[in-house]
Amino acid sequence: MRCKRRSGSAQTCSKASALVAETRNLLLELCHCHNKCVVFTHTATEALNTIIRGLQLKDGMKIYLSPFEHNSVTRTLHYLSKNCDFTVFDLAFDKGNGRYDLDGISEQFLRNNPNVVIVSHASNVCGVVAPILEIAKVAKEYDAATVFDMCQTMGLIDTDLSLDAVDYAVFAGHKTLYSPFGVAGFISKASPLLAPLIYGGTGIDSASPELPSTIPERYEAASPNIQAIAGLNASLRWIMETGIGNIFQREQANRDRLVALLKGYDNIHIVPQADGDSIGVVSCVFDGYGSDNIGHVLSDHNIAVRTGLHCSPAAHRFLGTFPGGTVRFSVSFFNNDEDFALLEDALSYIQSNS
Repeated sequence: MRCKRRSGSAQTCSKASALVAETRNLLLELCHCHNKCVVFTHTATEALNTIIRGLQLKDGMKIYLSPFEHNSVTRTLHYLSKNCDFTVFDLAFDKGNGRYDLDGISEQFLRNNPNVVIVSHASNVCGVVAPILEIAKVAKEYDAATVFDMCQTMGLIDTDLSLDAVDYAVFAGHKTLYSPFGVAGFISKASPLLAPLIYGGTGIDSASPELPSTIPERYEAASPNIQAIAGLNASLRWIMETGIGNIFQREQANRDRLVALLKGYDNIHIVPQADGDSIGVVSCVFDGYGSDNIGHVLSDHNIAVRTGLHCSPAAHRFLGTFPGGTVRFSVSFFNNDEDFALLEDALSYIQSNS
């Protein structure tokens, strides 16, 4: 089966279709995987639901998750577990060095053969990066379906998704792809087919009561968000012109600077970081204050952070920061000296008034 593209006859529709097709190709080029297909959704939550529910889980299946999964994964599985008796396992992870235990994962798979493996490429709580290609290769020894949540990493970490062991890779346009809200999706093989999540018009074969069997049409019922896709097109061009390696290097430098700054305050405790790769996300707890209180103070000083559980309670349970959560700082390619000066002033104010 090959990936097909919808088309229209009117000039405006043709231009829109060409833009969408070009954006798919840019994503495939970014991820080095022209052997695969791009499916657009409106959110990454919709994409993950499309994949997980489309796999049609069955009684007795064994599903492996990272310890850091988002509610888009865990709540979907919780819902499905009400009518399906599958077992969920956490992938082996060494808290001592903040790395995935690949030998331990191999042993887990040998003891309880996986049917589905779902892994966040990078935690949105502590930033730890998973070795997804290595995990995929081991999972495919058991013919398991592999699903990787790359919302925090696509456009930031250069990853070759052409590997046959990678079945699905989910992205969110508004995160490390720097596009507007309203476009997300997943990269997948052309087969096997998932059961559709949404039914409706696709612009082709409209006389049939059945959805098309072609990808992406099978999973793109209704009208796409052309404006958001146009924004994604522009941001992908910027990423390629700037260089994904350069973007990651700048973010790493800003992350190191952030960690050094936070470590200068005795009242701030950083959630343990990985010894290996990590994205520009750093979570902290502050002595004597809940995360929401600190968030309000930082907001008053023009510092934007996210507080609480970050839609990932499983990660906080694993890290020992449940139920209060953390103050999560995020840096990127775009942070500058002024940003760090503002942050230092705000942190000094909190320390002096504690």
